[in-house]
Amino acid sequence: MPSYLTPGVYVEEVPSGSATLSAGLTAVAAFVGFTADFPKDDPTDPQGLKPRLVTSWTQYEAAYGGFLAGAMLPHSVYGFFNNGGGMAYIVRVAHQAPSDQPGQRALPAVDRALGLPLEVTSIGPSDGMAIAIENGDPAEDGKAPNFNFVVTEGGIETERYDNVSLSDIAATVNKASKRVKVETKVDLKTLADITIAGLRPGLFAVTPAPAVPVEVKPKHFAGSESDRTGINGLVIADEVTMVMVPDLITAATKADGSVDLGMWKAVQTALISHCEGQANRMAILDAPPAMSPQQVKEWRSDVAMYDSAFAAFYYPWIRVDNPVSTSPADATILVPPSGHVAGIWSRVDDTRGVWKAPANEVVRGVLSTEIDITKGEQSLLNPIGINCIRPFGTRGIRVWGARTLSSNTDWTYINVRRLFNMIETAIMEGTQFAVFEPNDQKLWEGLKRTISAFLRGLWRDGALFGVTADQAFFVKCDSETNPPDSIDQGKVVVEVGISPVKPAEFVIFRISQLRQAA
Repeated sequence: MPSYLTPGVYVEEVPSGSATLSAGLTAVAAFVGFTADFPKDDPTDPQGLKPRLVTSWTQYEAAYGGFLAGAMLPHSVYGFFNNGGGMAYIVRVAHQAPSDQPGQRALPAVDRALGLPLEVTSIGPSDGMAIAIENGDPAEDGKAPNFNFVVTEGGIETERYDNVSLSDIAATVNKASKRVKVETKVDLKTLADITIAGLRPGLFAVTPAPAVPVEVKPKHFAGSESDRTGINGLVIADEVTMVMVPDLITAATKADGSVDLGMWKAVQTALISHCEGQANRMAILDAPPAMSPQQVKEWRSDVAMYDSAFAAFYYPWIRVDNPVSTSPADATILVPPSGHVAGIWSRVDDTRGVWKAPANEVVRGVLSTEIDITKGEQSLLNPIGINCIRPFGTRGIRVWGARTLSSNTDWTYINVRRLFNMIETAIMEGTQFAVFEPNDQKLWEGLKRTISAFLRGLWRDGALFGVTADQAFFVKCDSETNPPDSIDQGKVVVEVGISPVKPAEFVIFRISQLRQAA
């Protein structure tokens, strides 16, 4: 409290006792699976397993290497951005280990007719290693210029040999280097010709030996919260709102081509548990492939038996163009729909709002579905929370379901659960000012004003149901919710009730014949 000892005019800033809430990000995806490459710029994460944010397909390609034969995550990420997604975390699961065999690179001469004068062989693993040839000091009259020989690993320079010539490069490097050996690959006459021509400047990657496959088990997908790996590593990404594991099929496929459905359920159960524990995100689950409507119904009801408001299940798989095709037979490929669906969730959030059901939306980039679902078949699947993707002729291929996997009718619809996630997160983050404030009527009124203003804005936008704001929500924080014993425990309790809008899943017209009176 300020002291007033000298006559004069004083100005004091008085806090308002309330704040402004704003809806945070609602469409940030997280993909857990296999990648062609990984970032190598973090010395604390040498295998690139920690979650990393990308905001475009171009960024993904630069960091993780684009498409990879046999991996579904790149197709899912591409489908996500193609369908309207904007931000995604990538969580790499190590499915290959670097080979301990040396890698090699033959370095060309400026004059291609002179062949490949040098061969560089790494000492030990060569993953991320490159050789840079730079122009050296200017040449003396009648002599070939020297050059700089630089070894880089993961973009970081590890060794450098300046102003060496082709005739002494091997001896110079082999005497001092701990990472590479150099061998001259041509005879002396040709070497003399190359010495005049010089080596071609540039950066040449050392080709590593083929990576060693690693068996991936459910625990590798689940990962570790402390190590920031796998699904549980996403605890550090607070803004994530939807999580999927598209490469489950890659790891669960047995040698005989069948799918290990036990592993399928184990990983999806871990994913659901993570989302329920975080309570601010949803799992987008893929149905096992090659299942008929009857089979997927039985698997969902009798085997998987998921019951969660924080998960949504999509069927069937979708067929897309295959960028890594090697023959007309594999020009297209079946992929799990979760990544494309996540993009649709993002698109609907941007154009309509998180309260709009992400259904009756065209799936971009899809050629066909694995199986064409009929209206009768969907009547068996929709009531148990299986959201179908169906072709509708000239209306395209659309997502035709918006249900969670919850048996609680309060959480039947995806948009209701996601709306509550958004509101709860906004209130939790926007009312931090109240912590350790005096617990009295001034604080109670400030919290009521803050939350009411936020909910009134959502009601005006169409997120809440009601003709008036009083019908759409209420906020109660007074002596009734905060009795003396609660205050003594350091608690301030605010009761909030909202009436969410629910989708018109069944549009019914009652038509009757009108008889004219005589």
